[in-house]
Amino acid sequence: MTRIAAIGAGSWGTALANMLAVKGDPVIMWAYEAEVVEQINRRHCNETFLPDAPLHPGLTATGSLAQALDGAEVVISAAPSHAVRRVMKEAAPALEPAALVLSASKGLEADGLKRMTQVLAEVLPPRTAIVALSGPTFAREVYQQQPTACAVAGDDDATGRGQDAMSTPFFRVYRNDDPIGVELGGALKNVIAIAAGILEGLGLGNNPRAALITRGLAEITRLGVAMGARPQTFAGLAGIGDLVLTATGPLSRNRSLGEALGRGESLAEIQAKRVSVAEGVGTARAAVALGDKLGVELPIAREVSRVLFEGKPARQAIGELMGRPPTAEVRT
Repeated sequence: MTRIAAIGAGSWGTALANMLAVKGDPVIMWAYEAEVVEQINRRHCNETFLPDAPLHPGLTATGSLAQALDGAEVVISAAPSHAVRRVMKEAAPALEPAALVLSASKGLEADGLKRMTQVLAEVLPPRTAIVALSGPTFAREVYQQQPTACAVAGDDDATGRGQDAMSTPFFRVYRNDDPIGVELGGALKNVIAIAAGILEGLGLGNNPRAALITRGLAEITRLGVAMGARPQTFAGLAGIGDLVLTATGPLSRNRSLGEALGRGESLAEIQAKRVSVAEGVGTARAAVALGDKLGVELPIAREVSRVLFEGKPARQAIGELMGRPPTAEVRT
């Protein structure tokens, strides 16, 4: 058995923690919200972030980072991307020296434009083993033990440890040595998923959705390669796999946010009704900034950002995407 600490009790952190508790590992979850700690310890549920999902009785929770990390061999960093730096900096003094930290947050830091493993490397003790976990994984379906595959990326030794720790009979983990590509695929697909939801909210059909996913993948790959990722990574689980799931699946928070935008709701109105974070909102702005910094053209992400933050009408954004000057599909 491996002692696990899950830092972050949103739907994804809860699903992973419960999966490992079912596997037989001792798991303790840190939650920011006192009511979530109470729900997990007293009623074995997390009605706030993963409702109607009874949790394994061996899964416990605490509001103390030091208590959660005491003796933990594997630490799952699952806070929302905007909170990872703050939470894990506070957690750092209690981290066991030999612990493996597994980043499960899918996003980019808005201010520093950093990937989550870069953030962790800055706030955790030197030589901490850090890997990234990403792929087509809806929290609800992982909780339901539906067959799922994902990728874990980092250096060889840490990646092997992450694969062993996270593998279960229904959760298949593949090793990958391209953490840049794995993390960017997991973050940027949320932006394309918002765009896919906008199409749905406008009542558009299959042709535009297929075009969006295909050109969205090209956009993600362009930025990834400019940042040092391998193009092959985006043909894998953390690339096209996660993109297809999030852009088409009804459980996607980013897609449903896009649907509301397409129906005419503002970002403020949508967020006022939500508890969970749609990571694509902050990532859209960060992606555009990264594209500008690196000289990479990201037309879809730019239009999504304009719809989100500038109030641009969704139909106008689509019209301008379609009206761009003709170009080659594959650029050399």
